[in-house]
Amino acid sequence: MPEIIDFSMVDKIIKETVAAIEVSKASLFDIAESAKSVQKRMQSDFEQVCEEVGRVIETVDRLEANYKKARIHLMDVSRDFTHYSEEDIKKAYLQAQEFQIKVAVEKEKEKGLRLKRDELARSIAKISEMSVKAEELVSKVDIALTFLSGNLAEFSQQMGGLQQKQLIGGRIILAQEAERKRVAREIHDGPAQAMANVVLRAELCEKLLKSDRAAIHEELHQLKLIVRESLQEVRRIIFNLRPMTLDDLGLVPTLRRFLEEIQARETETTVIHLEIHGEEKRLPNSYEIALFRLVQEGINNAHKHSHATQIKTMIDFLPEEITVRIIDNGVGFDYQKILNEVSGKESYGLLSMKERLELLNGKLLIQSAPNQGTTILASVPIE
Repeated sequence: MPEIIDFSMVDKIIKETVAAIEVSKASLFDIAESAKSVQKRMQSDFEQVCEEVGRVIETVDRLEANYKKARIHLMDVSRDFTHYSEEDIKKAYLQAQEFQIKVAVEKEKEKGLRLKRDELARSIAKISEMSVKAEELVSKVDIALTFLSGNLAEFSQQMGGLQQKQLIGGRIILAQEAERKRVAREIHDGPAQAMANVVLRAELCEKLLKSDRAAIHEELHQLKLIVRESLQEVRRIIFNLRPMTLDDLGLVPTLRRFLEEIQARETETTVIHLEIHGEEKRLPNSYEIALFRLVQEGINNAHKHSHATQIKTMIDFLPEEITVRIIDNGVGFDYQKILNEVSGKESYGLLSMKERLELLNGKLLIQSAPNQGTTILASVPIE
């Protein structure tokens, strides 16, 4: 006789889980707000230090000009013994020495302020990154609470049915895609915050043009390189979250770009091949999303976990179905053991692939063993 599930116990466990997540959400929110407050204070300190650096530079320029005049006066006095006494020479010497000391003191002050400015810039970047991560975690916790805080009794009763399972899986996947779109749009529309420190430093460089043009030119060149690298990184993040080309161009062009970017970063460690068989054609959006995420997860697993040096992806467009094969020569893994580790990242990725395909009436087959590589075979029927 099959074991009867005590749904009241399931309901109690889920409610306790919801309560624990609520507490965690509040803590994460406090961390995010604290990080914003610290970032704002650091930004204010950074701007003040930049202003101080500008003022010190102006002071150094003025003192150096006075020191230069004092040295010229000292030379004139030292050569003309008829018009100037020994006391006049001593006075001119002391005046030149005083300006020299003041210049050295101000330059040392400028050096200290520059170090403080650079340290503040690094700290602002770190606290900004922590703030973004905390906000992302709060958003993900909100999604979990949305599903867990629903009708728990009804949820427990529907767990056993395939139709209900597909419904729940579909809602989760749609929520994931909606979240990816939201984050991608925010990053795409608002990169100004990430570049704020670069802009401030560039403005400071403009003030420094009068004193050391060669050094400023080099610093501006480095700033341009940083901006270009940051822009490339933002574009890469946007592509990973939600490739715009998936909607505009379709599955195959998006996969080509995705694999080319990975290959470009891993030219010395991994060789990636893509083969397309049959006539390429556009598929319904849900199909293209599922198949792209399948390849993305498979390639990332092969690269990060299997440490493969050869990865081959083959897509076959057949009259009644489309098949995807991902083959690597990595270290492999015990497939059943990974699935049993429900809390592991690898098991989550594999289950996500399987659920996406099941929603499209597709099938997923994974063949792997330690030190024998991995083969992922997926097939989805198409009308």
